[in-house]
Amino acid sequence: MTWGSDGLGAAATPLGMTAPRFGIQEYMGYAELSLATLDRVDEARRPRIDPRLLRPRIVHVGLGAFHRAHQALFTEEAAARSGEPWGIAAVAPRSAATVEAMRAQDCLYTVTDRVPGPLRPRVAGAIVEALLMRADGARLRDLLRSEEVPVVTLTVTEKAYHRRADVVARLAGGLAGRYRHGGAPISVVSCDNMAGNGRVLATVVREFVAASHWPDRERLLDWMAASVAFPDTVVDRIVPATTPGDQREVSAALGLRDAVPVLGEPYRQWVLEDRFAATRPPWELGGAVFVADVTPYQLRKLRLLNGAHSAMAYLGSAAGCRTVAEVLETGWGERFVRAFGAEVAATLPGPAPEAAAYVDRLVERFRNPELRHLLRQIGSDGSAKIPERWFDPLRALRPAPMLELALAAWVNATGPDGLSFGMTDPQAQALAGCHRGAAGPGEVVARLLRLTGAPDLAERADLTAAVAAHLPALRAGRVDV
Repeated sequence: MTWGSDGLGAAATPLGMTAPRFGIQEYMGYAELSLATLDRVDEARRPRIDPRLLRPRIVHVGLGAFHRAHQALFTEEAAARSGEPWGIAAVAPRSAATVEAMRAQDCLYTVTDRVPGPLRPRVAGAIVEALLMRADGARLRDLLRSEEVPVVTLTVTEKAYHRRADVVARLAGGLAGRYRHGGAPISVVSCDNMAGNGRVLATVVREFVAASHWPDRERLLDWMAASVAFPDTVVDRIVPATTPGDQREVSAALGLRDAVPVLGEPYRQWVLEDRFAATRPPWELGGAVFVADVTPYQLRKLRLLNGAHSAMAYLGSAAGCRTVAEVLETGWGERFVRAFGAEVAATLPGPAPEAAAYVDRLVERFRNPELRHLLRQIGSDGSAKIPERWFDPLRALRPAPMLELALAAWVNATGPDGLSFGMTDPQAQALAGCHRGAAGPGEVVARLLRLTGAPDLAERADLTAAVAAHLPALRAGRVDV
């Protein structure tokens, strides 16, 4: 592949936004990563396809590290292997700094596998436009109307569908505009960690349309039923938040300054329900898997990987650990992951050996010392995460000693004065209120369960008592597995 250096790319007119949090003074001596400097990068570490050959055929909402380390790479590989111009217009709901930094680099950035040894960043090039949702609303509207865009993808986190009305409104409005300007079919693909993520997204968008005052809302809903697909998906790659130290190391390894690098584990998986309304990228060429029903994959990932992650976040924090790898270095960490996996596997469809092999792989992934996945990051937003990850298994199992221990660790991370261990939660005040005036720890557990949508579990005296019994040890920093 031959690269030019004319500097032409996807950069857009600056919007006068705030500067990225990474300052140029930290990287004196390095030229900025861009199409003009890309020929300084070893050919094997350049994008799989020349970004100038791509067009914005996918709109992605959520310009975060996970998308850039996951779906964007599948898309780049699909474009390179098929020769089709599948580029991404990525939309940040709020992060003006990320948009500005991406534009300054012609939407190029690096992806690095976190493994022992020297860093080997490579440049990714599937993103061809970076947009800010409100400031670039007209451009987003035009893209969503265009027949050239048959796919929208989203990574906006579990809590956003019900709490980020701006995202839902913008998507519903975009679909309405598409319907009114020709009605070309389109697929809307959620890439968030929720069971039935496509169905959840479809429901909130349709409810928004039904509640609108649009005079054509009934016809719009009929069109959506026939021409808009919301396939379920499962996404999997551990991508910790990028730190300023990461950025310095990556820039040094690349020899160019990258303001928006992403680093993650080598493993990645994408399973999609084979239900699309229009043409789509051949993501299978990049390793994605298309199946008739993603439910078994969803449950295995949510309950084993995400469920264990949340549990380790609260248990490890109580024990003084900071990262997942540090939990695996304790005397109890691996023992807990395996016991938790064996317990929860009983609630999964499919043969036990498959679950056992999956847990073996999890232990290997969690042990990676280069990943530095912070427990406070994983443990934040617990009120939105743990109902999906723990509550159905708790309903199915009695007793459930590992889940009860995990739930106790989450209770321990909440308190009358707020969350501990540097974690955050959208319901932080309500969580704190559950502790105030309670007759005892069992009542606190019951209140927290009711708050997070599990009144049936709150009524189980055996469960609340078992959870409360773990609290003294956890408060002393001891994890008994």
